Amino acid sequence: MENSLKDKVVLITGSSIGIGAATAKEFASQGARVVITYNTSRADAQEVAKECQELSSAEVPVLALDVGNDASIVNAVKEVVAKFGHIDILINNAGVFAEGSVAETNFRDIENQVRVNLEGLIKMTNATLPYIKGSIINIASAAGLKPYPGYATYGATKWGVRGFSKSLAGEIDLPVYTVNPDGTATQMNDFTGTPTEKVAAVIADVAKGVLPAQSGDDINVWEH
Repeated sequence: MENSLKDKVVLITGSSIGIGAATAKEFASQGARVVITYNTSRADAQEVAKECQELSSAEVPVLALDVGNDASIVNAVKEVVAKFGHIDILINNAGVFAEGSVAETNFRDIENQVRVNLEGLIKMTNATLPYIKGSIINIASAAGLKPYPGYATYGATKWGVRGFSKSLAGEIDLPVYTVNPDGTATQMNDFTGTPTEKVAAVIADVAKGVLPAQSGDDINVWEH
């Protein structure tokens, strides 16, 4: 894999805030052509796109994308391919979290976490596979490596992401990786923990192939 991100077309789900936004800016700073996606706030996405454009001097598309909605996935992929013709790197980052034990969680929150964190990630990968030339990076979590009480449903989705990545790596010739952040300073974690910029830097290193990892491997942010 090339050790450069310059001019690589990078599609990042959930890139209007948090880890996704930091990753978009990191990739843009290294010359990548990033695509910003958002589900709720176009204003946040446009602000990230503006910062990315200042870093890269390249146009930064902003697309609506709800990975919990099949039509939204299909439409977003069509727009990216219509503009660039291909995707070099897919970063499946979009995720949601509902706090509480299983007994305290309602059906809607359970469904939403599974649909966005796992089902949506798998569908996004399915929709983009014909157009990907580089690699797929799936963002899981430390909660997908060991049990955390109160995170059972969320953790299950992240265990699932890791299992999906490992299985997918055996099905395709493209490299597939899972990046596992620990508690990160995002809205989901009350803005405490590992800086999003550190997570983004690790994701960029994975994309450049500079870390000692093989397709299907986990990369734990706290180890780098």
